[in-house]
Amino acid sequence: MVFDEDGVAVAETVSHCVKLGFAAVLVFTPTPNVLPKDAQVAPVQSPYLWGDQVFAAINGVIKALPNTWLHYCYNGEFLHFPFCEARSIGEMLDFHTEEKRDAMLTYVVDLYARDLGASPNAVDLDDCYFDRSGYYAEHRKGAGGNWLDRQWDFKGGLRWRFEEHIPKDRRRIDRIGIFRAVEGLQIRGDHTLNVAEMNTVACPWHHNLTAAVCSFRVAKALRSNPGSRDVIHNFHWHNAARFDWSSQQLMDLGLMEPGQWF
Repeated sequence: MVFDEDGVAVAETVSHCVKLGFAAVLVFTPTPNVLPKDAQVAPVQSPYLWGDQVFAAINGVIKALPNTWLHYCYNGEFLHFPFCEARSIGEMLDFHTEEKRDAMLTYVVDLYARDLGASPNAVDLDDCYFDRSGYYAEHRKGAGGNWLDRQWDFKGGLRWRFEEHIPKDRRRIDRIGIFRAVEGLQIRGDHTLNVAEMNTVACPWHHNLTAAVCSFRVAKALRSNPGSRDVIHNFHWHNAARFDWSSQQLMDLGLMEPGQWF
């Protein structure tokens, strides 16, 4: 599921999903005419969806497609999983299913253009950068203040460096971005699921696969919101690295985990 928020890089996001091997790509957009002509692409004519509207749409798809593996993202976001250049999303999920996992943690890795003068909306797919350091995790607490088993709140990227412009409840970079539509499942407004085990980093006995969603979304927001656009003139810093669009680069920096899959 691709949710078009502002029309930026929609076709590129959809084409990336097709290339990864998804059997079908649902695109919620008010402008379906911009989409690539591909049999796997199914446009859903809709207005721009925001916040709870997105999660309501995802929950509708969960209910309609039981036992189906699903991924959701916004336009300008690009899923990467270990060895995705040579292996399909189906192959990866076959292995993940054999490990008795029904969900996969994804880290949202912020992308941004180096030259905001040339790319005022911070989107440049040919010359984009991301933070190679500054990531950390905090053990997640439940509503009663108890520590939750194998659940962590991950922080970093632009949400960390420009946290004064980001609401506290939106500073996490973890998202359960890939999951199986099991009976009774619902996604919540904080990108977690209502089944506790599906929010865990890994099973109790070893590390499992994780993936990354490489995203221009925060950079676009910081460049468009009135409270930040006039005070942020550059996202580039000494710990920025040029993104080479490879899963190996993300694994080398610890931004996703191959687990037992080689």
